Amino acid sequence: MPLVHLSDMINHASRHNYAVGAFGVNNLHFLEGIIQAAEKRRAPVVLNLIESHFENHDFELLLPAVTAAARRTDVPVAINSDHGTSLASAERAIRAGCNGVMVDTSALLFSDNLWQTRDVVAKAHACGVTVEGELGYVPGVEGENAKHHPGELSYTSAAEAAGFVELTGVDCLAVSIGTVHGRMKGVPKLDYARLAKIKEAVSVPLVIHGGTGLSDDQFRRLIANGVAKINYYTALAEAANRRIKDNVAAERKGIHNALLSGVSDVVREEVERCIHLWGCSGRAAEVLAQCRPWHDAEHVIFYNVPETISESEIATIHREGKKALEAIPGVRSIRTSRTIQLDGEYRCCLSVCLASKTAVEAFLKHPAYHHFANTNFWSLITDHITLDLEES
Repeated sequence: MPLVHLSDMINHASRHNYAVGAFGVNNLHFLEGIIQAAEKRRAPVVLNLIESHFENHDFELLLPAVTAAARRTDVPVAINSDHGTSLASAERAIRAGCNGVMVDTSALLFSDNLWQTRDVVAKAHACGVTVEGELGYVPGVEGENAKHHPGELSYTSAAEAAGFVELTGVDCLAVSIGTVHGRMKGVPKLDYARLAKIKEAVSVPLVIHGGTGLSDDQFRRLIANGVAKINYYTALAEAANRRIKDNVAAERKGIHNALLSGVSDVVREEVERCIHLWGCSGRAAEVLAQCRPWHDAEHVIFYNVPETISESEIATIHREGKKALEAIPGVRSIRTSRTIQLDGEYRCCLSVCLASKTAVEAFLKHPAYHHFANTNFWSLITDHITLDLEES
């Protein structure tokens, strides 16, 4: 199960002077193509779930497929939620299965961006989840990118970057040095001198958004100046669109599956090209050896209730427990159950699935947990046993 901590993966790339690709996953065709490319190149990869893409798709439905693909492969994978605009969106992403979140409040005033990012860092770090902040502003130039990233480019200041990283505690920083979301018109002009100053000013790996349209030499210079993660989507979408158009021209019957034929292949080819260019190829084994594995965890209570407690009262306990505990950061799901064996030692079970071992520790210290346990739970049950489990 080679899901690994995102911060460990990016730090490895930073120490060894390459960049890991965070490739946008918009559907199963993209997911398959990205995973196949990483497996073929034996490379680490970030599966990037971009919040704006889920206006017309169900985020919670896609995440189980993304997680399954990550756990089924034998190369290191992290799952990142990209361009979340609020604390609520970060909590939603963590609950759904992401082990990294990116805070997109860079369009706000510096102080507002700082405080909102710091709030996300506090909640995410309590769950062991990596946080990427953004300073400066990377606009969009066309299509959905123009809609979701309006406005003018604003460059990142090295001095502000140093203060931002120190005060927020982010694990990596997305910077603005001349790239755009979407495909830039004309030749992109990147401010490498600015990037070098930012690298000297901060202690965390740097991230570039808007990789489509850059030349091979530009990518190499970005990596040489401290970029350890590159977000990449538009070129994948363009390759998929070209294949679909070719299929439409060739397929006169309009068979749906035929129109989508080969989409995963062209996505894989473009991802492979980037992986090779950015220095990721062949690094899977060393990344797995040097990164902490990412495991789900579970807090389980087996318990009995007095015979005087009715079934409806037990149901009320479970209902109130779910309501109180689901809001705690890091909680992914809550399951209540009854033993099938009539002679079993315990009659009831409350199981809380959490993002990580770190999330369990924070969960057990959370005021909402203690309030529910002390007010509605311990006083109503008799004997019990509590176990904290980590996936193996």
